[in-house]
Amino acid sequence: MSQQQPAATGVVMTLVSHPQFKTQLTHGPSGSAFATEAPRDNGGTGGSFSPTDLVGAALMSCAVTTMHLFASREGIALGEIRARVEKRMTPPPRRIGELVLDIQMPAGLSAEHRARLEQVGRECPVARSLHPDVKLPLSFSYPD
Repeated sequence: MSQQQPAATGVVMTLVSHPQFKTQLTHGPSGSAFATEAPRDNGGTGGSFSPTDLVGAALMSCAVTTMHLFASREGIALGEIRARVEKRMTPPPRRIGELVLDIQMPAGLSAEHRARLEQVGRECPVARSLHPDVKLPLSFSYPD
């Protein structure tokens, strides 16, 4: 008897490279697009996200989105969340060494909801996909 595997969500994205370390990325299903560029310290102008910036942005977005999805399923009135991520690179050979994430949560959450939402945020798919050598200090703050 075979076990049924979950359906893969194969989203196709495309990339076109441009001079001076720039790319234009397009999301296949929606057609939305954005640009990336090498960072200043690696020959770019710093005019847009670098590829490694996107990893930090993906972590931040995934943690917050996952918490909102959980809150919706559980009937928790979550409200607005704000987040900040600081990407820290290692010395050569360059790689992301640390993504320091601070999530500012809304008021009015019970201790039980806070604990569960924090767990969900820490275990989002992007966090689980990153190499274990990448440090992921994650803090949550709540209004008084």
